[in-house]
Amino acid sequence: MNRNKSKSRADRTMPMVHPNAAAIDIGATMHMAAVRADRAPEPVRSFGTFTADLHRLVDWFTECGVETVVMESTSFYWIPIFELLDARGFTVFLVNARDAKHVPGRKTDVSDAQWLQRLHSFGLLRASFRPKGQIAELRAYVRQRERLLEYAASHIQHMQKALTEMNLQLHHVVADITGATGLGIIRADPCRRARP
Repeated sequence: MNRNKSKSRADRTMPMVHPNAAAIDIGATMHMAAVRADRAPEPVRSFGTFTADLHRLVDWFTECGVETVVMESTSFYWIPIFELLDARGFTVFLVNARDAKHVPGRKTDVSDAQWLQRLHSFGLLRASFRPKGQIAELRAYVRQRERLLEYAASHIQHMQKALTEMNLQLHHVVADITGATGLGIIRADPCRRARP
């Protein structure tokens, strides 16, 4: 009993950093959103992940007077709602899921969205770095380039394997089978030389 009293006393003395906070528990097909209990008769609601559903979610946050929103960086499902909230003027905190799980005192009867909202309102969650504008665009290009280079490397390995299976040890003779010399040898028509 003393423990419960001390918890409620701590809640009263701890300053609220983000009084107009909301949270979203991100999912692949459904997002659970939570606002403060005094902002809506139903402070926790579920929304689909289609564009119309995301707009309804953002409109609900606007009606509830929300200014800041916290969400976990779950896979890539957070990106559409993050960009929509950011475009509509909300301050969005993207947090690492591990940070929220390490905070002690979590109750099992409280939903993830409510727990995130409560932690965020007291300023207990640290936002991850998310570049904006041209930096974010440049990062997307760099990541895409890295992916293309990885794909190219795996395709070159497939070519080397196919050549080895045909007992053409070209990769032992030419440093780069995708260079001008390597591709010239691969594309050469051996039948043309045999013709009179």
